[in-house]
This record gives sequence, structure tokens and C-alpha cells, in this order.
Amino acid sequence: MAALKRRWQNAREQQISAITMGELVTHQVDVFCWCNRCSHHAVLLARVLVAQFGPGFPVPEVGARLRCSGCGAKDIATRPNWPSHGLVTRHG
Repeated sequence: MAALKRRWQNAREQQISAITMGELVTHQVDVFCWCNRCSHHAVLLARVLVAQFGPGFPVPEVGARLRCSGCGAKDIATRPNWPSHGLVTRHG
């Protein structure tokens, strides 16, 4: 049974892949970076990162190549900086 589940998980992982730097440039979305040590955060231009890492580079892996300008840590999380929908109100 474990082998069947492993094959299913591998097939599922191939279907779901991380967004790439090239896709962010196409959508005109930049990269949001967050330091997991000191909470410093910044937005980096996707087109600059594409020039550095290439268009096929996965966005979540960019953080492994960065260093926090606040504390110097290398524990950086990255994600697309999707546009905000504004203030979210409570419905109740």
C-alpha cells in the first residue's frame, strides 16, 4: 500500500509545481521576501531576479539565495507579491 501512495504523491507533485520567476514577470508581479529571524520584509523586482536566476527558477527557492539586509540571516521566505484586495472586513 505504501508504494501505491508514494506513486500517487509523486504524480501529484509533478502536476502541482511552484510558480517560476518568468511567470511572475509575465503577470507583472514582484517577489515578497520575509526574514523568518527578524521579520524584516521587502519586495524585490521580478525582472531583476529573472536576470540573476533565469526565468525557470521557482519563486520559493529564491529565498535560499538571499540574505536579510536587516539582520544578515539566510532564513528568507519568498512568495509572489500578489496585489491586495484592500482592507478585508468582517462579515457577521
